[in-house]
Amino acid sequence: MTAHSPHAFKGANLDAARRDAAHFINGEFTQGATGKSWINRSPLDNSVIGNVPEGGKAEIDAAVRAAKAALHGPWGRMTVAERTDMLAAVADEINRRFDDFLAAECLDTGKPMSLASHIDIPRGAANFKMFADTVKGISTETFTMPTPDGKGALNYALRKPKGVIAVISPWNLPLLLMTWKVGPALACGNTVIVKPSEETPLTTTLLGEVMNKVGVPKGVYNVVHGLGPDSAGEYLTQHPLVNGITFTGETRTGEAIMAAAAKGVRPVSFELGGKNAGIVFADCDFDKALAGITRSVFENCGQVCLGTERVYVERPIFDRFVQALKAKAEGLKMGDPHAPGVTLGPLISAEHKAKVLSYYAKAREEGAVVVTGGGAASMGGALERGHWVQPTIWTGLPESSPIIREEIFGPCCHIQPFDTEEQVLAWANDTTYGLAASVWTTNLQRGHRMAAAVEAGLVWVNSWFLRDLRTPFGGAKQSGIGREGGVHSLEFYTELKNVCIKL
Repeated sequence: MTAHSPHAFKGANLDAARRDAAHFINGEFTQGATGKSWINRSPLDNSVIGNVPEGGKAEIDAAVRAAKAALHGPWGRMTVAERTDMLAAVADEINRRFDDFLAAECLDTGKPMSLASHIDIPRGAANFKMFADTVKGISTETFTMPTPDGKGALNYALRKPKGVIAVISPWNLPLLLMTWKVGPALACGNTVIVKPSEETPLTTTLLGEVMNKVGVPKGVYNVVHGLGPDSAGEYLTQHPLVNGITFTGETRTGEAIMAAAAKGVRPVSFELGGKNAGIVFADCDFDKALAGITRSVFENCGQVCLGTERVYVERPIFDRFVQALKAKAEGLKMGDPHAPGVTLGPLISAEHKAKVLSYYAKAREEGAVVVTGGGAASMGGALERGHWVQPTIWTGLPESSPIIREEIFGPCCHIQPFDTEEQVLAWANDTTYGLAASVWTTNLQRGHRMAAAVEAGLVWVNSWFLRDLRTPFGGAKQSGIGREGGVHSLEFYTELKNVCIKL
């Protein structure tokens, strides 16, 4: 991850007009026709942020048809250079309005401003520029072949946009993960309908203003808010004019979307759940491993798909590492995201808080040693009404425990001692998931050996969340289908057409 200088934050609140979300269909903001809506509440203190309209079949159909028309309109007639220049302008406008996007992201998620200003907003903008550059530099295959008359034939491939893409994005990194899909989709010439999480509607809505500002044609970028079943999410995935579906979120939801996509044989790209392992060998650089594991367990309050919930530490340094990680967890500062020094925000919702606390209770019932934390966090004042939980570390549970096998998605981990590479590798791979892992060792041969043997789509050695956006990103097993990043994203967002010319 490239480091970015923090921006000065000019006020904690987005202006009142932008606190209410809206659908963005065919270049116009609308509240839709269903008459349904819900209140968007702050994770910090459960206060009201604004109103969000719930889209239905009519809104989804209007957005899909606008997207379909845009494919054959000005957007479809643009050259690659014209289209990518426009996406670079989108990135520039996001950066120009950095403070607006930062305010919206912090309002929706409650995450520390320091985190959102260094990662979420810069990466949200960078995704447009990076994929624009990738599309400009991509090539396809060309072959000559013999023919019976001796004159031969020439074969070459063309990349064509897949069409109308449904983008269903999550709440943990709302702008970053949404543009991670919208950026390559638009760079390849597709049009999109985005259904953001109901928990985090603001930056997706705000991006509509950017699209209009830089002149992106109507219908290219559309947003419909809503829920999943019997709402916008279900209607979007079932719409017959949608040509592909990309989704980041829970595995169970991915299964439902995949079933919907089977009708009409639409392709899917999924980044799903994880139960990622961090493996710490006794020969590691202790301080760097400790810092990396601390970040991978607790960053964004543990609400990171790549985060570490299973930590395995070689026995000679186990006790020392447990105590050091305990001190790190207890040194995290929870509070308002705009307050200086805050490193940990709340969970996203009351529902998610209840889920995480249910695992905290289950760990106690199963006899876990609670090294630190283990319950709700008492914040005092207005923040007491928010969705705060304690950073939590456990030891002492068997590998069969649900605490070790099921994704919790909170600021917590279980630490297990191990004795041999073979033992820890068996434990690390004994999961239905396979998204990411980290290995900490100063033995280069061991690092390569473990990285190759761990069954995950992404393995870091002596780092975590260090991302080159050109590299393949995605999960094995039940953690996903397909790969995103660089040319690998283009494989989903384009169709290859072969042209054969008889010479």
